[in-house]
Amino acid sequence: MKKLVLLLVALAAFVLPGNAQQHTQPKDLSYYLPERVSYNPAVPTPASVLGYEVGRWHVSHDLLVKYMERLAEASDRVTLKVTGRTHEARPLLLLTITAPGNHQKIDQIKATQQQLADPQRSSQVNLDNHPAVVWMGYSVHGNEASAVNASLLTAYYLAAAQGPTIEKALQNTVVLVDPAVNPDGVQRFSTWVNSHQSYVPSTDGNHREHDEAYPGGRTNHYWFDLNRDWLLLQHPSSRARIKQFHDWHPLILTDHHEMGTNSTFFFQPGIPSRNNPLTPVRTFELTEAIAQYHAKHLDSLGSYYYSKESFDDFYYGKGSTYPDVHGAVGILFEQASSRGHLQSSVNGDVSFPFTIKNQFATSLSTFEAAQNLRQDLQEHKRNFYKSAMDLAAKDNVKAYGFGSATDPVKAATLVQLLRQHQIRVYQAKSNIRLQGDRIPANQAYVVPTNQPQYRLIKAVFEQRTTFTDSLFYDISAWTLPLAFDLNFEPLTGKSVAMGAEVTTATLPQGMLDVNKAANYAYVFEWKGYLAPRAAYKLMAKGLRLKVATKPFTANGRRFDYGTVLVPVQNRQPLNEQAIFGLMQGIAKEEGINVYALNTGLTEGIDLGSPSFTPMRMPKVMIMAGSGVSSYEAGE
Repeated sequence: MKKLVLLLVALAAFVLPGNAQQHTQPKDLSYYLPERVSYNPAVPTPASVLGYEVGRWHVSHDLLVKYMERLAEASDRVTLKVTGRTHEARPLLLLTITAPGNHQKIDQIKATQQQLADPQRSSQVNLDNHPAVVWMGYSVHGNEASAVNASLLTAYYLAAAQGPTIEKALQNTVVLVDPAVNPDGVQRFSTWVNSHQSYVPSTDGNHREHDEAYPGGRTNHYWFDLNRDWLLLQHPSSRARIKQFHDWHPLILTDHHEMGTNSTFFFQPGIPSRNNPLTPVRTFELTEAIAQYHAKHLDSLGSYYYSKESFDDFYYGKGSTYPDVHGAVGILFEQASSRGHLQSSVNGDVSFPFTIKNQFATSLSTFEAAQNLRQDLQEHKRNFYKSAMDLAAKDNVKAYGFGSATDPVKAATLVQLLRQHQIRVYQAKSNIRLQGDRIPANQAYVVPTNQPQYRLIKAVFEQRTTFTDSLFYDISAWTLPLAFDLNFEPLTGKSVAMGAEVTTATLPQGMLDVNKAANYAYVFEWKGYLAPRAAYKLMAKGLRLKVATKPFTANGRRFDYGTVLVPVQNRQPLNEQAIFGLMQGIAKEEGINVYALNTGLTEGIDLGSPSFTPMRMPKVMIMAGSGVSSYEAGE
């Protein structure tokens, strides 16, 4: 009996929470922060706001916002800007951290940075005293949590560290901190993992804490991978981020991620044969130079790491590659994930605080590299855009023309996208023939290659079919006009006829061909990009619609099969004026032409023909859950 009691006491000592957490939880910030650095006591530590030390819990997005707001209030080195909102209305934050003197002239610094990216004006920039602009982005994938939690430490260190070294560094550097690229995913994952953390941590990867529920926190509200949206800009967080990117034109952009638990730590450069050939060699040389700083900082921690393997630098729609086509250096970091608080791996137990520590270390190494390589990076930005103009002058392709003879909205939608990427677009000066079709001038556009965004223009319009390396980590082709099903061609010759520049990319409105309500029916064709949305709006109001399965001619105009018929009488739930108002609305909002018919008699099938098939309101069932890709369900 005595031996049994002693055994139980020993077991109790082993599983007591204090004992179990001892090797996984830091006692204070000294676990993370550099040694022999003092900190301003007036600047709040993360724990003073969160209520726990960084790494004890996974920070929720609301607490992250609260801390960053407190930091900006307390420190004259920090300003905080809400750049937009997510689908779930969470704020997108961008912190500007630099010396107080730089804040007083921050608009001038931003303007100079933009001038550096202008080949016509960049030679006028004096680089001697112009600070380096560095962007640090964390957790575009919400369940890659070491990154967003490291942003707390990065912001605190830059705001609170004292002494001549940090003060001089901040005079020479402007750091933009994007603490949570994907707030909705961060919130979803932190809620899961905090809810299922055991009092005694489990290292078993099969534990509920490490196996989040479908669809997981990686993606945004609509289960889309935001790290594939830098080029496509389909989500509000991406559009807000790209606007800030072009306002600031950073020299370095870091992209902090996580990977499998049995990995170590990765930093770029990646596989050399998988670099995009449009990216200058100098970009990768600078990436290699910056990598020396990462190695030094990780060596000091004894952390395992690797580079030049696993990942490529090809698709410009990723956060670590989009900067490369803008004269900056994009850097991907991948940390082996604890996917919770503690998990076993082939390299030993991976603790959450240790993963945060590595992400923080490479944030500091980037900061140090930016100071020491400041003028090299600024010269690279300047030369990048100057060389773009030289390449454009030598290119036989002088412009790309695109448009649609049947649907002006499709082409205008692409114009909107190109304008967000600071690509200049012009209306065609006259009617243009593209891929054998005649495109009216008001529905055709020209993108000249002789502009600073030459390389990005080539990337989004070219149809590349040969590659140095046939293997890809990710996407290999993204010719944007094909995505919109547009006619397009490269235009060669000494000069290309262009009309006025398109400076406000608004979608064209359609028309309603009468000024008063029809007394029989309205029709519109299905060729419009937004015609399905128009039909849905009408059916959502209870209207009965039909679709033509054969062509017909009415009022002297031929209507193709697929034309939608909206009867005015015929037991519709709304009166003539109400339907007239709806048709005016969809013509304006959906960019489609609506035609009024006052008789059911046509050339071809009459409007009461059985060849008109009733349309049904779509009620789509989506299969989701275990066994179904959340990406596919989200799409």
